[in-house]
Amino acid sequence: MNTPTRISYREALREAHREALAKDPRVFLIGEDVGRYGGSYAVSKGLLEEFGPERIRDAPLSELGFVGAGIGAALGGMRPIVEVMTVNFSLLALDQIVNTAATLRHMSGGQFSVPVVIRMATGAGRQLAAQHSHSLEVWYAHVPGIKVLAPATIEDAHGMLSLALDDPDPTVIFEHALLYNLEGERPSSWPQIDIERAAVRRSGADVSLICYGGTLWKTLAAANTLASIGIEAEVIDLRVLRPLDEETILASVRRTHRAVVVDEGWKTCSLAAEIMALMAEQAFYDLDAPLSRVCSAEVPIPYAKHMEEAALPQPQRIVDSVKTMLGRG
Repeated sequence: MNTPTRISYREALREAHREALAKDPRVFLIGEDVGRYGGSYAVSKGLLEEFGPERIRDAPLSELGFVGAGIGAALGGMRPIVEVMTVNFSLLALDQIVNTAATLRHMSGGQFSVPVVIRMATGAGRQLAAQHSHSLEVWYAHVPGIKVLAPATIEDAHGMLSLALDDPDPTVIFEHALLYNLEGERPSSWPQIDIERAAVRRSGADVSLICYGGTLWKTLAAANTLASIGIEAEVIDLRVLRPLDEETILASVRRTHRAVVVDEGWKTCSLAAEIMALMAEQAFYDLDAPLSRVCSAEVPIPYAKHMEEAALPQPQRIVDSVKTMLGRG
């Protein structure tokens, strides 16, 4: 009996890149250290040798410059994948993403599209301190004109890239840095991925736990703990942060009548706040308890391991939030 083949989130991403590069000569990868070094997170390891320096392009240390080059190439008919080392560094390219890529279809009256895919690592948990650890997904989810994706599973990591490349408009993909080592059984054939809808990762009738990206696995762990004390939680993986799948969110809370939103971003002006506003506006009379959220502490992410862990959403905080909501605290 053959042992099932294992594959990591990182390897699934690499395979998706290889398939895209082989399928379409317009596709190329550009970013810092994506070539000879193999990528800061080893996603592009081996691709330079396979596809050459014209298609695996090391860029200077200038996010503003190489993100702009990717946008220009997309306008010229190419299908660029731009890798930004971390979301914190993407702030140096905000002008290119927000003022150029996101607006050109509108400003050109539909004459131009910008089919660029911008990938970046996000999130904390690796003791890299404040300049490499924040979760700023909501900054991009706020902006009309771009699609924002957050793959949390190996299957989504593999399947979202090709769909994003097919999109005529800019797409930003957030990869939580703690997920790169995530391993699972490699499917015999990759499933069809939907980048329009959220995914129900666990069914339940007592409370909806709404999460995305790096918080999915913590939320599933919390749901398992809750099940052991007789509380059945439904876990919704948003997957698509813009546009939000309002239908799936509302359908879940109308079933369970309670909701906790888990978001590694800060509480103030967070994506969690937007989701809570959606539920309050459209499902208020379905609620049996006040909405709740578990977010990161309102501090720059600390370096010390125990302080970093204390600042981030953890399974026990999710469990405690649900127990309090149900009067079981």
